[in-house]
This record gives sequence, structure tokens and C-alpha cells, in this order.
Amino acid sequence: MNLLVKEPIELRELFNLNGVSLSVLRLDQVHPIVSGNKIFKLHYFVEKALRSDHKTLVSFGGAYSNHLVATAYACQSMGLKSIGIVRGELAPLLSHTLQHCKAYGMQLIFVSRAAYHQKEEDFFLAAIQDQLPTDYILIPEGGYDPLGAQGASLIMTHLKGQTFSHIGTAMGTATTLAGLLLAAEKDTQIIGVSVLKGEDDTESRLQYLIGRMPDSKQLQLLKGYHFGGYGKKNNELLAFMNQIWLEYALPLDFVYTGKLFYAVIEKIKEGFFPIGSKILCLHTGGLQGNDSLTVGSLNF
Repeated sequence: MNLLVKEPIELRELFNLNGVSLSVLRLDQVHPIVSGNKIFKLHYFVEKALRSDHKTLVSFGGAYSNHLVATAYACQSMGLKSIGIVRGELAPLLSHTLQHCKAYGMQLIFVSRAAYHQKEEDFFLAAIQDQLPTDYILIPEGGYDPLGAQGASLIMTHLKGQTFSHIGTAMGTATTLAGLLLAAEKDTQIIGVSVLKGEDDTESRLQYLIGRMPDSKQLQLLKGYHFGGYGKKNNELLAFMNQIWLEYALPLDFVYTGKLFYAVIEKIKEGFFPIGSKILCLHTGGLQGNDSLTVGSLNF
């Protein structure tokens, strides 16, 4: 499957005026369930489980976690067990995301939001040890781990023979961003668009994920495009997503990819990219998150 949209998505007058092109790597089409960047970030965790005696993967996420759905499906398809530790108490009606997790065989453990914020402390897992198996492989939330970054670096294999001056991705845990830094050519500018409000620890996260401080000449972080914070949106963002769909039949989600494309196009308007720039944006999936929107909010 060729995941690369060969013909640049062009807001023609804008792009021609600024002398740039914009292409999209449709990672959302990699797999109908384990879509986007998730299949890559999980790759080495699943491989590790298959090669060891630890046949259960345990991970974390909220009620709308794409990562948990991907983990549940990947485990089921490979004959592994999965456990999801979910932020927040059990609700009377499970979200669409958690319903899918259960359908794919994932055991769900609900913890209070206060407790969840302490999930990286040693005592957190000890408190729920009676609900966990003796042996398991732990996947941090969003795959935030050097193994996750190594997996994300495999995204670059889909670009063999293609060269771009800039590659952009939406950024939460920064794991996908780290993968790009691991595998991209040194003269390729890597752009991370933060979907988090008040995020200020990206450099330290990247140092943990790739084992060194990122090259400041290669990395560009764009902030201020979070639209209020993680999972937040407004009418302006939704209208932008509808415009992209109507003009190019490209579906975006409001948590990640909508904010990425909005930021990149705004930067093109500002003349941020040099003339001749060939920009690639990663479509990292997550479209099922749009199911939480009011019916009619989007035209797709």
C-alpha cells in the first residue's frame, strides 16, 4: 500500500504565493483498527512479548484513548492478553473507545483521576497488584518509552525514495516526534505541534526517548495551537476541518491532526517556510475520537 498522497494538498493560491508544497502520509490507512502512529509505537512491545514468557501487555489511557484500543486489538490478533488501566471511575455507560477495548478482550481497571496522576510512582501498581497477573510487560501511556520511539522511527520506512525539507507531526507524549528524529536525515527539519496546554518539557522527554539531547537545528516546536488544551476544540477548528474535508476529502480529528494541519497552514501564511520547501504532515489516525462530537459538527 502506498500511504503517501503523491499530489500535494494545495491551497493553491496560498502555496503558490509562498513557493511551498504540502503532502500527507496517510498513516490512518495503515490498518482499520491499529491505525496511525499506534501500530508503530506498539511494534517492539508486542515483539518483546512474543519472544518472552510475559504474554500480557498492560497500559494506561483515558476513556477516549486511541492507544488503548490499538493495544487491545494488537494483543487479540497476536494471541496476547491485554489490560487497560483507565483514568476515572467506571461510568454507567462506557465510551465508544472503551466498548471497543472490551470487545477486543481487554480487561479494564478503573482508577480515580487523583490516583491516575500518580501512575509513574512505584506504589501505584502495588495498590492494584491483585488485579494484575504475576508477569506482564508494561507500556507507558501513549507508548512513551524508548521502545515506543524506536517503533515510531519505522514510520520513515514509508518514505523511501521520497525527500522532504520538513516533516510535521502532532505531539502529545513526543514519542512519535522522537521516532522521526531517530530516523530522519539530518538536513530534514522535524516539526512538532503540541496539542497540550502549558507543555514545557519536550526537550527532556526527547532526551529520555532518544538517549541524547535533540539537535536544536533540526527540531522546531510549534506551540499555541492547542485550542484550549488536550481534547479541546472550538468552532474555528471544526470549521477548518470541514474546509479541508470539502476541498480535499481528507478527514482530520480534533485532538491531533486538525491542530497539526491548522498550525502548518498558519505558518505557511506567515512565511515561516522558505521558498521551495517540501512539507510532509503525518496523519497519525485517531479519527474515532470524532465520535464524541455532536452529530452534525463535521461533514464527514
